[in-house]
Amino acid sequence: MANVKPKKHLGQHFLDDMQVADDIVNAMTRHGGYNEIYEIGPGMGVLTTRLMKKEGIKTTVVEIDSESVVYLENEVGLPKDQIIEGDFLKLDIDKIAPHPVGLIGNFPYNISTQIYFKILEHKDQITECVGMIQKEVAQRIATKKGGRTAGILTILVQAFFDVEYLFTVPPGVFIPPPKVESAVISLKRNDRKELPCKQETFFKVVKQAFSTRRKTLRNALKPYGLPAEMLEDPIFKKRAEELSVEDFIDLTLRIEESRK
Repeated sequence: MANVKPKKHLGQHFLDDMQVADDIVNAMTRHGGYNEIYEIGPGMGVLTTRLMKKEGIKTTVVEIDSESVVYLENEVGLPKDQIIEGDFLKLDIDKIAPHPVGLIGNFPYNISTQIYFKILEHKDQITECVGMIQKEVAQRIATKKGGRTAGILTILVQAFFDVEYLFTVPPGVFIPPPKVESAVISLKRNDRKELPCKQETFFKVVKQAFSTRRKTLRNALKPYGLPAEMLEDPIFKKRAEELSVEDFIDLTLRIEESRK
């Protein structure tokens, strides 16, 4: 069978560097004790073939491209019951994986942010993730407190995962080469079982704070109608990018208290 042709509308850029593939797969540590790995967008199976060699690990792939599905079954030799043809974003993870799992993949740029929001929805099942994404998005997720690239995902992901920026990947190792650099980051579920504040409120406060990221919190959080005396606190002179996860948790607790 001929090679699978990368499809622009699916954001496909197939990895063609075996060392990079080895480095990505070797970054998986089975954190959380999972015995099954889900690979998103395997394409022609460069990562898949390596995952299949790991002892004691079942590899299941999620692929939306029917041409790739046929290739993975016929050429890579992946059993049919380990191939899910469909959109990962629409997958019912609660149904297919009620147990801890690892996640890996060369994620399509056009849905990479949505993939990480999906991971957050299932943070107690997905205990580890190693993903290759656009470098700018990787930097945003992995940046530390005070980083100018910080955003909503920075805080939400780091509230529940230890994040590590592993390495940068140049365009030339892909077919076709993308117009931007890529990067591989690792997520490992941390010890935080739940937040001391309401998770829904925490998410809303973070999103509101970053909605006008160049404004101070005093202005960004105006919709909450916070008491004047509360706004005198120095934290409200800061911008969202200057706050840590713990700062946002404390801020959410105070907002909750003010609304009682």
